[in-house]
Amino acid sequence: MMKCIPGLLFIFIFCTSCGQNQTSVPKQNIRNHRTGLSESQLKEAAGSKVPVSMVRNVRQAKNGDILIASYIGVYRYDGTSFTNITSTIEWPTFWDVLEDRKGNLWLASQDSGVYRMPAGQTGFKHFTAKDGSGINSALHIYEDRSGNIWFGSSRYDGKSFRSFTTKDGFPSNSIRLLLEDKTGKLWFGAQGENMFVYDARLNGEIGQGKTFTVLKNKEGKAFNNVWSIIEDRKGNIWFGDNNGLWRYDGRTFTNVSRRGAYAIIEDKKGNIWTTGIVNAGGWALSRYDQKSLYDKNPTVTEIMSIKEGALLRILEANDGSIWFGAMNGVYRYDGNTITDFKSKEVQK
Repeated sequence: MMKCIPGLLFIFIFCTSCGQNQTSVPKQNIRNHRTGLSESQLKEAAGSKVPVSMVRNVRQAKNGDILIASYIGVYRYDGTSFTNITSTIEWPTFWDVLEDRKGNLWLASQDSGVYRMPAGQTGFKHFTAKDGSGINSALHIYEDRSGNIWFGSSRYDGKSFRSFTTKDGFPSNSIRLLLEDKTGKLWFGAQGENMFVYDARLNGEIGQGKTFTVLKNKEGKAFNNVWSIIEDRKGNIWFGDNNGLWRYDGRTFTNVSRRGAYAIIEDKKGNIWTTGIVNAGGWALSRYDQKSLYDKNPTVTEIMSIKEGALLRILEANDGSIWFGAMNGVYRYDGNTITDFKSKEVQK
């Protein structure tokens, strides 16, 4: 069932640990996967033909395939079937996947650094802090306009890694995501800490003790524990913090909704989609209608809600369908029906 709801009060509580990593991939036996599954369940899940564990992120490859980062493997969906592309890697907890502009495939894990499959190859290179990358844990992958690949506050420039810390002027050592906007500003979200911005036009190359700006609302409060940041087609910055969904037009911060905004995307029609906590702790996939985005109470359509678990990152695929991760796999919404690939049930 779908229902239209005005903005609602929510409490956004969703905690994990965060940190930040060349060698051929060794066969590993990492058990710090935080999946809550027994070893036998892990083996069963790893052998599944579809993602059945927590899906943190969903992306699209250049050829249109859907890339799915789940706790127990990274999958590729070609429109017909799923393939676990990490079946030779044992038990890292995967959070993100990205195909960069050169066709390299990057994987981020919470407990075993990062992996790269070079374009045209089938094997992975493994990077950890011991290899000089500075990365033990990565929750987010981002490619900036210069082609640098970021994992939180660690940056790969095509040759080497560099990890930035408070010694380089960063306000936090717990960076988990970033966005480069159209003006070149870098927006950083930190685990349990304030969001901040770096303007290279004013400060030059990042690091070396340069100045970062912690932005604040009209009450003088900083935005804390930001999980998602996007820029819409008009140049507005949207993000979610402990107080809901926000929009920044370059001058004013507007609290659009008190509904949770763990993940945010803008679709091709200009609608804003979010996942997050609503009501008394349940999670929902919500769509904010583009025609009412600037109204005091924008129209919100709740596409799917659950009382237990969580709904996570969102993707609009090339065909306009909406993909989103959950605690137990991945879902697709085609505008009419929701497909749960794990149970193969279609919900009206």
